[in-house]
Amino acid sequence: MSQSRDGRRPDGGDGPKRGGADFSDDEVDKRPMEADVKIDMFREEDVEDEESPSGRLIVVGICCMMKKSKSKPMTHILERLCKFDYIEVVVFPEDVILDQPVDKWPLCDCLISFHSKDGAGFPLDKAVEYAQLRNPLLINDLNMQYFIQDRREVYRILQEEGIELPRYGVLDRNPDNPEECNLVEAEDHVEVNGEVFPKPFVEKPVCAEDHNVYIYYPTSAGGGSQRLFRKIGSRSSVYSPETSVRKTGSYIYEEFMPTDGTDVKVYTVGPDYAHAEARKSPALDGKVERDSEGKEIRYPVMLTAMEKLVARKVCLAFKQTVCGFDLLRANGHSFVCDVNGFSFVKNSMKYYDDCAKVLGNMVMRELAPQFHIPWSIPMEAEDIPIVPTTSGTMMELRCVIAIIRHGDRTPKQKMKMEVRHPLFFELFDKCGGYKSGKLKLKKPKQLQEVLDIARLLLLELGQHNDCEIEEKKSKLEQLKTVLEMYGHFSGINRKVQLTYLRHGQPKASSEEEDSKREVPSLLLVLKWGGELTPAGRVQAEELGRAFRCMYPGGQAGRHRALGCESPIDFGDYAGYPGCGLLRLHSTYRHDLKIYASDEGRVQMTAAAFAKGLLALEGELTPILVQMVKSANMNGLLDSDSDSLTDCQQKVKARLHEIMQKDQDFSQEDYQKLAPTGSPSLVNSMKIIQNPVKTCDKVYTLIQSLTSQIRKRLEDPKSSDLQLYHSETLELKLQRWSKLERDFRMKSGRYDISKVPDIYDCIKYDTQHNSSLDLDDTLELFRLSRALADIVIPQEYGITKAEKLDIAQAYCVPLMKKIQLDLQRTHEDEAVNKLHPLYSRGVMSPGRHVRTRLYFTSESHVHSLLSVFRYGGLFDDEKDQQWKQAMDYLSAVTELNYMTQIVIMLYEDNNKDPSSEERFHVELHFSPGVKGCDDEENVPLGFGFRPASSENKDKKPNQGSLEDLSQDQTDQALQVYEPINIQKRSPIIRNRKTGSMEVLSETSLSQSSKGCTSHRLHPSSSRQSPEVKAASGLGFEGCSMVPSIYPLETLHNLLSLKQVDEFLNAVCESGSEAHAKTMKALSGLFDSQSRTSLDSPQAPGSEPSLRPPGRPLWHKEASVPSSAVSSAGPSSPIVENPALSFNLSE
Repeated sequence: MSQSRDGRRPDGGDGPKRGGADFSDDEVDKRPMEADVKIDMFREEDVEDEESPSGRLIVVGICCMMKKSKSKPMTHILERLCKFDYIEVVVFPEDVILDQPVDKWPLCDCLISFHSKDGAGFPLDKAVEYAQLRNPLLINDLNMQYFIQDRREVYRILQEEGIELPRYGVLDRNPDNPEECNLVEAEDHVEVNGEVFPKPFVEKPVCAEDHNVYIYYPTSAGGGSQRLFRKIGSRSSVYSPETSVRKTGSYIYEEFMPTDGTDVKVYTVGPDYAHAEARKSPALDGKVERDSEGKEIRYPVMLTAMEKLVARKVCLAFKQTVCGFDLLRANGHSFVCDVNGFSFVKNSMKYYDDCAKVLGNMVMRELAPQFHIPWSIPMEAEDIPIVPTTSGTMMELRCVIAIIRHGDRTPKQKMKMEVRHPLFFELFDKCGGYKSGKLKLKKPKQLQEVLDIARLLLLELGQHNDCEIEEKKSKLEQLKTVLEMYGHFSGINRKVQLTYLRHGQPKASSEEEDSKREVPSLLLVLKWGGELTPAGRVQAEELGRAFRCMYPGGQAGRHRALGCESPIDFGDYAGYPGCGLLRLHSTYRHDLKIYASDEGRVQMTAAAFAKGLLALEGELTPILVQMVKSANMNGLLDSDSDSLTDCQQKVKARLHEIMQKDQDFSQEDYQKLAPTGSPSLVNSMKIIQNPVKTCDKVYTLIQSLTSQIRKRLEDPKSSDLQLYHSETLELKLQRWSKLERDFRMKSGRYDISKVPDIYDCIKYDTQHNSSLDLDDTLELFRLSRALADIVIPQEYGITKAEKLDIAQAYCVPLMKKIQLDLQRTHEDEAVNKLHPLYSRGVMSPGRHVRTRLYFTSESHVHSLLSVFRYGGLFDDEKDQQWKQAMDYLSAVTELNYMTQIVIMLYEDNNKDPSSEERFHVELHFSPGVKGCDDEENVPLGFGFRPASSENKDKKPNQGSLEDLSQDQTDQALQVYEPINIQKRSPIIRNRKTGSMEVLSETSLSQSSKGCTSHRLHPSSSRQSPEVKAASGLGFEGCSMVPSIYPLETLHNLLSLKQVDEFLNAVCESGSEAHAKTMKALSGLFDSQSRTSLDSPQAPGSEPSLRPPGRPLWHKEASVPSSAVSSAGPSSPIVENPALSFNLSE
């Protein structure tokens, strides 16, 4: 029989290298799905076909039980594998496998075969015999599969490879004489072969196919045992009162590992690719966590450098290319507790794409040369993230840092009151408020205590008629009402802040009627609302998806492998712009950390962004728990906007005074209010003309609005109308009535601090509740926006010096962190990289891209932008590009939701390592979401990464931002086809819950052919299959998701040294000013805690406030407990102390 007939490889070559050869990480472009997918079932006559090796396709045989070969993951992966032009897949029928001799089995050149217990059980002996007869390329070694069925062998091999295991002992029993064994059982431990295992310990049958694993608990914890088993419905274990170990059968006894309630499942495809997921540990309560579609919830996980090394070792040691194993993360270590052999990820399109790509590349690389197939490994586009720079040279992307404002939210609501009652001081003391002079109460128990005090004081106040107390009574009534809302407490939607005021509350204006009280008091700030909306979730996810385009490799599937006729368009991933990032991430070369402030809306924005960025699937909560770090330590991303600096207090008082003048703005007022000459400010002042008259109009419009809502409430047809995000007309009326009460004070003057809240509310209603069709809402929007465009940015400083001073008070810790991120990029680290000894097959394994994402609120974004604008990075007069950037920024009216400041670091490997030209920094910016009437008069930037020579003398035209997509671009740059979100897109309402929930963004709209653009992400978007045409649906049926402005380059010719020196200077001057304030405050609170509390601080104990002279992440500093999200288990801590900051950054 010829070689082609007996299925041998034409060169008679050996099987693959141990566990499969090194895989390439390239994108393989694939064809769109066709009706005739090349997956054939075997026909007996095929065995007799004569064909020359060079004239036929490479046949990949699938030899396993039918339940496995027809499973959803296998079907998806085989469909993708068939998109390789020279690969054909043949599935061996189950009856042939079980009943026919191996010489009657189909012929194949490559065999994917694996053991399973389905039905009568897979005949592994026959598969081994077939492999010896036909000598195909084996994807998973067959002989090793005997070892995988025995846990003793698995543990032996793991130990030989130096992989960490839980401490264990093997108890082998003779089935004929089970009593004779080396087991001594006591009440709270067992002794196996002389080794003691105290409870809790785990008892596993030696047969890997037996899933009846028991965990025994100590009597101190109540005793008994947890019995684990293969999932049945929604259960995976049950508790049993039985405390004695099993007396028949052979077992492995091992130490129980405390894992925070999660197990990590790792899936390799060759030694250089691993996908990891965590799930709730079956040992926890036995209830399987399922999502809204009934699937078990899996949490996305990033493996540490050591875990990636373990994945490689497991794959190679067991010679299983496709291999699943279980990791336990405990006590800062990762232990392998089970190796399952052939195993696929469920429900991940990204994994299906990757798996088919890696397997297809492996098959083609091994077999194409022997079959004379014109195939070569595709260009290694993503292995080293090389990108063209604006000057035409090629540089490697090393670091991306982005500071991003949260997405669309419900209106924030706030009430301030000064309190002096001893009960509030007692609570302040009890919760440790005197340490820093501030207190944030979010826990249900704490909020309940505040509510109890409010109720008690209202009872007392009911007996008084004092005027001052009466006003306080209304505030206490509101405090009580808000805390009683929803019927339960949650830190996501309500919180109370208390700030110690030594001399009582300073008044906002010098003309305030009340005189200052010199008695200490507490400022109580109650906050509610401000939750991320469904539209906000969509914005964040879409921006995350679009953000991938900044990473090189795989843009829109433009490059193709030889032998592939057209790109495949499968999944969320392959052939989609930005899949280079996903490849980087899955192949261990992406070092990603996501930080968010402790606000619920900010954390959920970060989670939604991560979902889009990494093509994750499922609910946001698991993503938040596993991937978003809560960065509320040291004011990195949080700011207490209610405790203002002296400078800010003065600025606010001056601002309020100017805005209280009942006359048209004079030239002097323009000088006072807009000394920087910002066009956005000047335009708003021209719209307003007379601030008091404008406030009068706004107040009248609010009164009109509330009366219209009251009328609607009286109408039976609309009284129970559902507004956006489950709001009712009643709640909307409460929102506006409070603003009506608060905006105009008893004196008849206006409280200018309410302007942002009015704009917030009308912006929300104009976007989400416009179908109510209330009169004059657009006029209210226009006027309140003009007021807000003055008040909001000027609260962060009026003059340049004030802007810089206030900015430094907010964001020195963040700037130091950014400086550290840039510095550490080019230092050697162990994080998210392969060990050099094991990195063959990964080009440039030591090179990785570092991504740091910081999600925060408006104050930090304003402040950071002020630092770059006014901190002296460039001289406007000397640098033309910076001058143009400053003109653009001063024309931006609002830093809206999803505003981004992006810093990108590139390395030119051709330059001397000590040269200033080695590292190149670019600064980019986007003002976030488009406003309701932003189509006209929007400021124009110069696109993303423009060619400086071409744009040097270009003047911005008037028109919309989209006009810039027509600009000529530098031909050296890779060009992206712009993918636009329309200005507004309909979102289908989830009618079951009655709330307005977002399902997805609008459909993809491609720009005309041949149009090139530097727009990085005019928010790329896909249409979810669930979205149906929503035209004609009224306000009840849909809401709108505005698109996001693309990134604009502010400067692209910075050196790392220049940025580093700039950040250094700004941080130092900020720290000096901050140090004086902190020193004064520290003294104040130390003396306060001694005098008021009679609890002196012990000498040598930790001071109340951190001294600012030392960087906040000095090496000696201990890692704060809040370094990880409080919403779930912490990430494992690597043992190496040198990495402690890196993992808790």
